[in-house]
Amino acid sequence: MPEDVRRLKKVTRVKQCAMKLIISATDGSEGAERAAEVAAELAKSVNAKLLIVNVSKEREFSRAELRQLDRLHVTEGDALEEVSQRIMKRTAALARDGGAVNIETMGGAGDAAKVLIEIADIRHADAIVVGRRGLGQLGGLLLGSVSQELASSAPCTVVVVP
Repeated sequence: MPEDVRRLKKVTRVKQCAMKLIISATDGSEGAERAAEVAAELAKSVNAKLLIVNVSKEREFSRAELRQLDRLHVTEGDALEEVSQRIMKRTAALARDGGAVNIETMGGAGDAAKVLIEIADIRHADAIVVGRRGLGQLGGLLLGSVSQELASSAPCTVVVVP
């Protein structure tokens, strides 16, 4: 066999993917659920751990919401935590249905992209799978988005699911 053909075969040989940790970022939206399904399939195919992350951003509650929370004796933080837990529980069920076996959940607070980048860095994630916002290219450029920030700044592979 000629040397350049052997070299070409060696270069084009596909190595087995050695991913150990895949992060699925979720906000509970339909796009995030599609991303979780892709993340679960990827985790299953490479036998990786799937870390489902929900990042709550601080928000202002309306007066009516605050009155409701007060009547229930629930703090704003507890309400956000409950919503986050429900989102992660639903996403974990989707991931299990998609074949992922080793699943962990983690909540965070703050700027979603920054928190996800920090988690990916600390946990040595191999990939982050995230949904794409339906803003279109121009809207995303003007407003910025989590997926764009991750694609440009994450320390690992980023998969953006339409």
